[in-house]
Amino acid sequence: MTQAQEHSASQTLSDFKDVVNMTPARLERWLETEDSKTVGFKGSSGGESVGHRSGRRIVRLLRKKMEDLTQGDLAHMRKVVGYVKRHLAQRPSGAVRDTPWRYSLMNWGHDPVRR
Repeated sequence: MTQAQEHSASQTLSDFKDVVNMTPARLERWLETEDSKTVGFKGSSGGESVGHRSGRRIVRLLRKKMEDLTQGDLAHMRKVVGYVKRHLAQRPSGAVRDTPWRYSLMNWGHDPVRR
């Protein structure tokens, strides 16, 4: 890996850790809930949502050592960062604790009500 690639990888990891505020265990428990399984884009198949599938991958990424991350892992981390930032900018008015907006973000590893 070149010095520029190493910097890019460490920046991606830093950005990822900034937006993913759920532990692997907490995210895994969340992904088992019905609320987690009912939100998000499912495509024409109607199966597992994109966010739910991403959440399972995020759990694996959180448990990986930095030196074991692949270019595909880093690309997914950048996708997660972009998703979370875009959706935080679309925060609905009022309480968000029990909303599809929050549940969707949680599938991507970010709980907007967590301090």
